[in-house]
Amino acid sequence: MLGHGLQTHGLGGSTDLPIPFLYAMVGASWALTISFGVLALAWKEPQFSGSSAVEFVEVGAPPPRRPWLAVVGLLVAMWFLGALFFGKSDTTNGGLGGFYIFVWVGLVPLALLAGHVWRDLSPWRTIQALIGRLIRRPDGFATYPARLGYWPAAAGLFAFAWLELASPDPGDIHAVRLWIVVYICVMLLGGVVFGPRWFDRADPFDVYSAIVGKLSPFVRNGRWVLHNPLRTLPTLPVEVGIVAVLATLLGSTAYDSFSASQFWQSKTLSGVQHTLTLLAFCVVVGALFTLAASATGGVTRAERRALPGLLAHSLAPIVVGYIFAHYVTYFLEKGQSTFIALLDPLGRGWHPLGDPATAYFLSEHTTVLAALKVTFVVTGHVFAVIAAHDRALAVLPRAHRLSGQLAMLLLMVAYTFTGLFLLFSV
Repeated sequence: MLGHGLQTHGLGGSTDLPIPFLYAMVGASWALTISFGVLALAWKEPQFSGSSAVEFVEVGAPPPRRPWLAVVGLLVAMWFLGALFFGKSDTTNGGLGGFYIFVWVGLVPLALLAGHVWRDLSPWRTIQALIGRLIRRPDGFATYPARLGYWPAAAGLFAFAWLELASPDPGDIHAVRLWIVVYICVMLLGGVVFGPRWFDRADPFDVYSAIVGKLSPFVRNGRWVLHNPLRTLPTLPVEVGIVAVLATLLGSTAYDSFSASQFWQSKTLSGVQHTLTLLAFCVVVGALFTLAASATGGVTRAERRALPGLLAHSLAPIVVGYIFAHYVTYFLEKGQSTFIALLDPLGRGWHPLGDPATAYFLSEHTTVLAALKVTFVVTGHVFAVIAAHDRALAVLPRAHRLSGQLAMLLLMVAYTFTGLFLLFSV
């Protein structure tokens, strides 16, 4: 999703990548189909999801937040907000690039490396904890309504996607400042009323970090330990709105590529049309996943309704794969100039590291870049097939364990075709 309004998107030129489009599509589809065939023949009992569809939870409560990381989070937030609100009011403002690059895209590799470390770093959690201690209400004044589930986070993620992709000028620093002010107010107000539970379900960045953190091979339940991430991924809490969160992440990323295509760029459309198209991408992704997850026999109506949520975690590897495929050059190359700009937060002409030039080490090696992009997409889908298959073995009736997964396999192949088509059609 990153800043068409920032002029340099960092994703252009996909059409001239050296891997033939047809080869990439056929290879990806075969990879998924063969993976499913091997799983169907050799993987007949759940290995990661347990044997009960009633509850899939992480063992043990998460450890307390680490105070030193909370301090680091506060200091970094102050630096970033100082740059954004007191620096130059144009696209050279380091806070603007920091918001789109380091906060949004950087969240994914950070969570893969360090787990849900955002929980420790979050300045809003820290401020809520301080306020709660002062007013002697550390857990807020009310219980967070279970019926809301992840819907507030889904709304927040869509609001970010709209700002970055469908708003009149995503690079308008005044619009970004307003968005962040509203975001901070909503987070702090919700935190004071509902306590820390609010951030677990309503903070879009916190929820995103928690989801990606389940795929970290280095951190489990807040503790450093090398492990198979396919064992922690199924412990993603299953609550109302979780499908909407993942559909918004995946659908908005797909819309980002689509909106950068020559076909879409040639259109003269209103803000309402952009917004409705973005919404349609997210809704279609969620609806197709819900239909595919529910397409099985031998279950009751209540069990069928629960299946999309129980299988939702399988979308997480696809989201991560697409994020890396779409934004790897943007993060590693545009991120260099953004980091330099943030060293001069007020735009006073400071150059503590001199005036280094941006190294376009990936863009200059198109064969490597093309291979990386395809690898990220395919790897994400293969992990998704494994996660979905393992969970299906645990939740589907034995007589429908394979037939009940066929619709999901077809959907995964369709997602792969669509993702690679959009990736190569920019």
